[in-house]
Amino acid sequence: MEDIKQLILLGESDTVDFKQRISQPDKIARTLVSFANTRGGMILVGVKDDGTIVGVDPEEEKHTLQLAADFYCDPPLRIRYEEAEEDDCTILKVIIQKSRVKPHYAKVKQDDWRAYVRVRDTSVQTSKLVDKVLAHEDPEHTPLPLERHELAVLDYLKASPRITLKQYMKLANLSERRAYRTLVKLVIHGYLRLHDKQKEAFYTLS
Repeated sequence: MEDIKQLILLGESDTVDFKQRISQPDKIARTLVSFANTRGGMILVGVKDDGTIVGVDPEEEKHTLQLAADFYCDPPLRIRYEEAEEDDCTILKVIIQKSRVKPHYAKVKQDDWRAYVRVRDTSVQTSKLVDKVLAHEDPEHTPLPLERHELAVLDYLKASPRITLKQYMKLANLSERRAYRTLVKLVIHGYLRLHDKQKEAFYTLS
């Protein structure tokens, strides 16, 4: 399928993840909930991190994935599977919808459940503050009515390439807690993109 090759060429992102194999249900559960808690996405199983297609036995992979979705995610997740043939190899496409019931938690170890969101090409553990934002997100996915301090950061970024948390606190005259909560909310709803690989994290328009 041409769309699979195109996805692989574009690389991993906030909606696409590559896995060579699925061997540990607890680890893949973190990826599953991160997609469900953010914008949804897909996992291409049988593809290395560098995009090399190696293929898999789909039934073996489905067994571990289903175990993860049913018993290592809370609430459990419904995931969908598609298979594609590329370069004489079978790739399993695992589709995770953006959830209407958030946040979802992944079982890290016995009695230890943690929430994750997808940031760029990584599943990132959330704080309790972010969990509250997720829990109050509109399940109907209707456009988010923005308040004045939320519109302020979008207007600022139309004229400037980036903004940091400290800059936004000063711009909108907000406490660090409220400013962070607002920025996270705008990231989750797709208005902003978080860049956290540098020394100081910053935000840009999506």
